[in-house]
Amino acid sequence: MSRDARTVGAPSSSVLDEPATGAAPITREELHQLARHRAATPTTSCYLDVDGRHLIRPQDLTRSVDGVLRRARARAGGDPSRLEDLDRIDAYLHSGFDRTGVRGLAIFANEAAGLWKVVPLPCSVPNHVSVGESPLLGPLEVALADHEPIGVLLVDKARLRMLVFSWGELREQEELAGDLLANDFDVSNSRDEAHLDGRANELHDRQVRLAARAAFEVQARSGFRRLVIGGPDHLVADVERNLHPYLRKIYHGRIDLGPGAGHDELRRAVDVAEAEIARALQAAAVDRLRDVAGRPDGRSGVAGLGPVLHALATHRVDRLLVSSGYEAAGWRCPACATLAECGPTCPGCGQTMRPVEDVVSEAVDAAAAERAHIDVCVGNADLDVLGRIGALLRY
Repeated sequence: MSRDARTVGAPSSSVLDEPATGAAPITREELHQLARHRAATPTTSCYLDVDGRHLIRPQDLTRSVDGVLRRARARAGGDPSRLEDLDRIDAYLHSGFDRTGVRGLAIFANEAAGLWKVVPLPCSVPNHVSVGESPLLGPLEVALADHEPIGVLLVDKARLRMLVFSWGELREQEELAGDLLANDFDVSNSRDEAHLDGRANELHDRQVRLAARAAFEVQARSGFRRLVIGGPDHLVADVERNLHPYLRKIYHGRIDLGPGAGHDELRRAVDVAEAEIARALQAAAVDRLRDVAGRPDGRSGVAGLGPVLHALATHRVDRLLVSSGYEAAGWRCPACATLAECGPTCPGCGQTMRPVEDVVSEAVDAAAAERAHIDVCVGNADLDVLGRIGALLRY
């Protein structure tokens, strides 16, 4: 996303400056600034999924955004301050911003207090709009935690490179270059074939140890949280066996690149690896849900809209999993905010509930307010079979 596209209509009194190219979209200090923001008028926090992988056409995005903002306006109750912020968000989203490399947006707005902050994210976030005396930062903190630096180790028999990518950009690189075979293996002085084989094995083992040590040292220094390795299969297999136990825990797998790969090739490979890692983490969460949702005690996880809404009403949801695009009509209690599939009598307080257009969106809002981790799963057939929504519980 271009800088101009990110700052359409932003006032000069905007609380935060734009992040530098290649840096995280928002720093911890900037998060703390937002967390300290207080004003006499309410602040609107808007999270939007703008992922082009499933919102392919501009009209797909427009339809999704319009639905989110329509529901937010309905909940605004005519409050002019809230409607003003929603209008500004609407104008920004319809200004034709560039979605290149952007899959999610976090927008914080309080026109009366001079707050306007757009945070573009390279990862999807669930659609959610909330209003409060301070910005809602839980979903943004989850997105930052999920998009952690990734280490890339590239090795062949004569060279190795250790790189760290963060937010799609190269942050750190360490390289051991030079033809090790030429330096350390003089064929003319080799006495026989057995000696040649022995020296080749020695150099192979040396390269394996160097690669494993480089990965360990760079991880200790940079703190990357995922690792991928590229190179000849037989060499990578030996490096895998020699990784430090912690690196084995964060090891994701192999990429089809060697030390000579160019920057663009590397960035594309990292993008693919990060998407695979996200899918793997979501798949693991869905697998866990499938294992625990059928237990008689119902204390570990629940699947299906009704059980999830009940778990939200009792504040037990730790992780909410929702199939992308899932919508369903339902009910919401104006007195105690309980959500339900069926109405009109509230199961929580007995008051008369009101119908809502999309209770799934309301459920995401409720989970975000509880600081639950929220996964929007794209193309996960196992979650679809479970009812397209489920929750792992705190107790």
